[in-house]
Amino acid sequence: MKYRIVGTTVPAVELKLNRGESMYTQSGGLAWQSNGIRMETNVKGGLMKGLGRMFSGESLFMATYTAETDDALIAFASTVPGAVIPVDTDNTSFIIQKGAFLAAESSVHLETVFTKKFGAGLFGGEGFIMQRIDGSGMCFLEIDGDMVKKELKSGEVLKVDTGNVVAFEDSVSYEIETVKGLGNIFFGGEGLFLTRLVGPGTVILQTQNFHDFAGKIIKLMPAKAN
Repeated sequence: MKYRIVGTTVPAVELKLNRGESMYTQSGGLAWQSNGIRMETNVKGGLMKGLGRMFSGESLFMATYTAETDDALIAFASTVPGAVIPVDTDNTSFIIQKGAFLAAESSVHLETVFTKKFGAGLFGGEGFIMQRIDGSGMCFLEIDGDMVKKELKSGEVLKVDTGNVVAFEDSVSYEIETVKGLGNIFFGGEGLFLTRLVGPGTVILQTQNFHDFAGKIIKLMPAKAN
């Protein structure tokens, strides 16, 4: 399997597959393909894993695309302006936020996980359920805006607005802390909570939170006339 990232504003990953190689994505993730690719839609991993994906913001059904000839071409595009990044799961596993998964080789496992502390999911702004990617092979994530990668040392702390967290290695601990001070809470203009990430491990951030951006656009839209 060979791949390249194409486009800049709303990029896509374009892959060239040999016979027998396959990729999977959530339903509706395909952008374009050549002849010689077979599509199969199913509840990948069984019903319980499918329901878990629904809770984490993905679709119940996954589509698997298998090459029936060499050099078959297929592409998966991001949904908003940003970036598509490759993640190699051969040597590590990542916890990713809902909506970050774009596509992966069939040898990559995608499963739903619960945050270690209930408060982290209940108040964190990105939902109680997240996802883990591991196994063997390439996975592709989509990012809002630009990517920023941080390498945290053991015990090093990074506090991030929750919507700007894309993924982090399993070795990184994750919890939510409340913004201190009543004045900051009511007049600071930020959210009530920050994500506290503690190393060691890699952290992937995004410079834009599309949900916040969409919320600002909605506020500017004229009210419906009576």
